[in-house]
Amino acid sequence: MTMLDNVLPGASELLPGHVWLAGAGPGDPGLLTLHALRALGQADTIVHDALVGRPILALARPGAERIFAGKRGGKPSLVQEDITARLVELALQGRRVLRLKGGDPFVFGRGGEEVLALAAHGIPFRIIPGVTSGLAALTAALIPATLRGANQAVVLATGHGADGAPAETVDWAALARLGQPLVLYMAVTQMPAIARNLIGSGMSAGMPAAAIASATTPKQRVLVSTLGRIAEEIAGAGLPTPAIIVIGEIVAVRERLLALTGEVAACAG
Repeated sequence: MTMLDNVLPGASELLPGHVWLAGAGPGDPGLLTLHALRALGQADTIVHDALVGRPILALARPGAERIFAGKRGGKPSLVQEDITARLVELALQGRRVLRLKGGDPFVFGRGGEEVLALAAHGIPFRIIPGVTSGLAALTAALIPATLRGANQAVVLATGHGADGAPAETVDWAALARLGQPLVLYMAVTQMPAIARNLIGSGMSAGMPAAAIASATTPKQRVLVSTLGRIAEEIAGAGLPTPAIIVIGEIVAVRERLLALTGEVAACAG
């Protein structure tokens, strides 16, 4: 019996012919859940996204097959139908399959599409939640997703419309009217259009905004700007993608915290 077995007594086993969809979190292996870690130790085959890093894949059991199924915007990628068909094929071969996704499999991870296909083929599956990058990135960048007196909601959205349609197809005016912080996934290339639409819908060009790349990892970069300037500054800074974009007054808290942290460090010195 392993230590994980002691911590997770009665946890189900990944059986032959079953597929588990697990979230690998935002990048830091320390944010991997224990259930996901246990699945890595049981799977025969791991079908993983581009955002699942080597330190996490290194936790797989010896001999496990690893299949790359990454989808990256603007680069040659597998189509979703092929990935789903591969999961079905592997399960029907009697493999113990782990579909490992960055963040959470049901938050802009197409996990819903995959489990619908598995269910249609009668393949048993399990969903293991993960820490979604949209919230983890904010926390790692010292930006609170919610702050009493500042907001009572936070909006998670993608930077494009349904099925990859251009940003202009999104009702940005409706989002602007909410007056709540926006957290955008897969939005870097669409930021000029997004900013133009939000400002045209009444959101201030001076609204604080930030872009967070490689969140929670040693390569994390945070660029703080305003809605009116962030698209230009992202391009000028050469910020790597993917990155999380956050727009709202909560972004200003980061500078306040950094200033206070500096004051505390000065006092301690």
